[in-house]
Amino acid sequence: MNYQFCHLNYYSYLCCKAINNELQKINNNSRLPVADDWFSSFQQLSQLILRSRKTTKVIFIDELPWFDTAQSNFVAAIEHFWNSFASARKDIVLIVCGSAASWMINKIINNHGGLHNRVTRRIKLEPFTLGECKDFLLAKNIKADNYHIARLFLAFGGIPFYWDEVEKGLSADQNIQNICFSPNGLLRSEFDNLFPSLFSNSDKHLLIVKALATKAKGLRRDEIIKLTGLANAGSTTRILTELEQSGFIRKYNTFGKKERFSLFQLVDFYTLFYLKYIKKSPKNTDNYWVNSFDSPKFRAWSGYAFELLSLVHIKQIKIALGISGIESTAFSWRSKNAENGVQIDLVIDRKDQVINLCEMKFSIGEYSISKTYASNLRNKLGTFRTETKTRKSVMLTMVTVDGVRHNEHSLGLIHNEILLEDLF
Repeated sequence: MNYQFCHLNYYSYLCCKAINNELQKINNNSRLPVADDWFSSFQQLSQLILRSRKTTKVIFIDELPWFDTAQSNFVAAIEHFWNSFASARKDIVLIVCGSAASWMINKIINNHGGLHNRVTRRIKLEPFTLGECKDFLLAKNIKADNYHIARLFLAFGGIPFYWDEVEKGLSADQNIQNICFSPNGLLRSEFDNLFPSLFSNSDKHLLIVKALATKAKGLRRDEIIKLTGLANAGSTTRILTELEQSGFIRKYNTFGKKERFSLFQLVDFYTLFYLKYIKKSPKNTDNYWVNSFDSPKFRAWSGYAFELLSLVHIKQIKIALGISGIESTAFSWRSKNAENGVQIDLVIDRKDQVINLCEMKFSIGEYSISKTYASNLRNKLGTFRTETKTRKSVMLTMVTVDGVRHNEHSLGLIHNEILLEDLF
């Protein structure tokens, strides 16, 4: 225990030493004694600000949570600095960043101490869209067509750190094999470190994520509690909030239903891909990913992932429909009749008295509607109209890679088509 105490204090000392070096650079390389603790370190910063003639002083602290080691009193020190000195001035801008989501949410955004209600702006860094991923690759001098970019997106979403691993001259599937399945691939073992680095007591976060991975359409809060065994308490609500604000899950309302019927759905592409594929894959198979094509497992995963891809590009779907200037709300919808089993993943309810029911289908080439699927679609349309009793015009919208192949079953059924290229 004594060794641990010394180690933690030594880490804080190293942090203070690093900050001391930066303060000396700002102070024309004038020597400053290394602060004994965080209170002294912020006191040195205060003195430097008082001597500065600059109109605005910007204080930027990256990866804030890692400064808050046990017994370091870091949070208390920054609270004291802000309330006793910085908040009374008009020339200080304090910007703090952190990837440890639960720490940032609980210690800064929802702080109940000296930083309570002190946050004036929040910037949540969202993953790249398909179009931004394409621009990112072009900046790396990598040219790829929309389909191959989408294949990469289905595997690990729009996280720039992951896209930086994409290599020039390799196909999307070769890159996925190298990044996700090779023994030294970045995403082969990333999952084991991901949740512990973001959340304290991450085992409970993982329980929820793994439960949601088994239900593509999502689960209600009571269903999550039943599957995971977590307490029906505020602690579970907090975990769900942390996962939602970190982008791993989404909470969405079902059309025409109250808040308590909201569904939670896993929407992190890499987490889904890891649990479905990477986790159980052999470690020394060079062509594992390529050999997985055209299997029921591949079709189930790619269909679900393409639905998620569409859901994170609702803005682009509205633009393609020509309704970006019309007020609208996006929902999902599930039939009241459990035996019926009808669910629509994306319902766009528009102020111009139109509702778009969106169906998302992933395929190579044009998607062909069969007699059975056409009957299923008509059943969805009829059930939706009957149960919602809507008086609005209901239009079926298909979101596919290369469009719908027009045949006898598609005639008179589809009102709008959204192609993959529309999402870029």
